[in-house]
Amino acid sequence: MIFDPLYIIMIVPALILSVYAQIKVKSTYAKFSKMSTYRGITGAQAAREILRSAGVHGVDIELTRGFLSDHYDPRSRVLRLSESVYSGDSIASVGVAAHEAGHAIQHAHGYAPLKLRSALVPISSLGSNLAWPLLIIGFIFMAQSLILAGIVFFSLAVLFQIVTLPVEFNASSRALQALPASGILSDTEVNGARKVLSAAALTYVAAATAAVLQLVYFLLRAGLLGNDE
Repeated sequence: MIFDPLYIIMIVPALILSVYAQIKVKSTYAKFSKMSTYRGITGAQAAREILRSAGVHGVDIELTRGFLSDHYDPRSRVLRLSESVYSGDSIASVGVAAHEAGHAIQHAHGYAPLKLRSALVPISSLGSNLAWPLLIIGFIFMAQSLILAGIVFFSLAVLFQIVTLPVEFNASSRALQALPASGILSDTEVNGARKVLSAAALTYVAAATAAVLQLVYFLLRAGLLGNDE
């Protein structure tokens, strides 16, 4: 498939967007990680304050390893922040921590897209693991049944990427509302946090775009969309 001109034409734009998104998020985070907040509040403190203001209790905040490995685990109700975010008092650190707190608030309020994404995690993982072997073998031997099975499994992974978008956008929206409302950041500082979160959101858009374009390619080559010739 990687030697198919159609595949190259369809996937290269998504790859360019992905590379741009990674560069953008790293450069934006680096820029605002050098700007301390006026209050000198850390990411962990900001997350606790936002959760408290939202009336969300019983969520632990832990330190985790890795660069921008921050995430909220709805199964254990734990918000895990990387060291630079947990202990950092920069606009970037506070913005990222607030975003993750937004996920915890989504969970507490029963936000439907988050519920759907959580339910899709094991299914999506299975789909990702099975899709490529089935598709590669199916296209090599022109086994339509294997190709169709691979497309079905790959579609599950694509669905996960699509559902992730509103979950991430909503978490950022909650964060950008909570930061000034709780007095954690000034209006000027919130603009910096918005740039950090917007750059991070672009990575999810790039991933979803790449997944959708690959699915369209498989549908075209399987003759299920348009003309396979």
